Amino acid sequence: MKRVFSGVQPTGNIHIGNYLGALKQFVELQEDHECIYCIVDEHAITVPQDPKELREHILDVAALYMAIGVDPKKSIIFVQSQVSQHAELGWVLCCNCYTGELSRMTQFKAKSGGNESVGTGLLTYPVLMAADILLYDTDVVPVGNDQKQHIELTRDIAIRVNNKYGKTFVVPEGRFMKEGARIMALDDPEAKMSKSAENIHSRISLLDEDSKIKKSIMRATTDSDGEFRFDPVQKPGVSNLLNIYSAFSGVSVDEILAGQNWRGYGDLKKELVAVTQEALAPIKKNYEEIRHSEELIRVLNDGAERATAIAQPVMQRVRDKFGLGLGR
Repeated sequence: MKRVFSGVQPTGNIHIGNYLGALKQFVELQEDHECIYCIVDEHAITVPQDPKELREHILDVAALYMAIGVDPKKSIIFVQSQVSQHAELGWVLCCNCYTGELSRMTQFKAKSGGNESVGTGLLTYPVLMAADILLYDTDVVPVGNDQKQHIELTRDIAIRVNNKYGKTFVVPEGRFMKEGARIMALDDPEAKMSKSAENIHSRISLLDEDSKIKKSIMRATTDSDGEFRFDPVQKPGVSNLLNIYSAFSGVSVDEILAGQNWRGYGDLKKELVAVTQEALAPIKKNYEEIRHSEELIRVLNDGAERATAIAQPVMQRVRDKFGLGLGR
């Protein structure tokens, strides 16, 4: 079976854009792939974190992995910092990457805000992401479309090292969500849904109460013409709501539009509230059962051992290729 790797930062409650864009793929892929799923806590510290909150968020995300259906019997679930080879390979790859290509990364430009002085980790975290992937001889990386540039950088680094040192890394492929299913902010449907947005009603988190889900959807931006059609350019608000409806219901947008008898956007929103609440209910139930269980810690410790068993020989291969250490 092909091997899959992906990771999520433990930086707060995961929203439906994260879930529909990447996490939902995690569950699908584990049926016919060897899957490795990580909580990337070393990535989280590229910006200041409260240590106690960070550790809570690590467990939050791990519990959500399992709550959405990631099965630790089928997949490896672990915490990045428990496998030291991530940081070690990250340094090796930094020595084979260029500041120019890192400074051109779209997310670096956005997060640095044009400031000349920013944390070094903000510049180099795509290299650590590449290390995360290459450390496991990964074939497939399921990510959202906003991560395409990072996957291309990973491939470039792998090819560069392979050309210079001989076959060292598997060159991975990205598995991207369909562009039509991209989930945008509810208050600004031309911007991606984000955990960091100031307006809490711009997003729906997987653990939101039903009342919050309803309020956020009913407040969602639409338009003034009252016409129901899918047109992300001219009607981004309505199209975003239809995308969410389709993703949670499993019904195509065309079928939804063909079967609707809405009198106005309010009717669409009310139906979407019900569909979203129904889809998230089992996730919330599973999460409450898992989050404070001893099983969660056992799963993570076991996952770290299983991940290390794969990472160690790959890292030794890298050391041998680069002439690091005393050899074997």
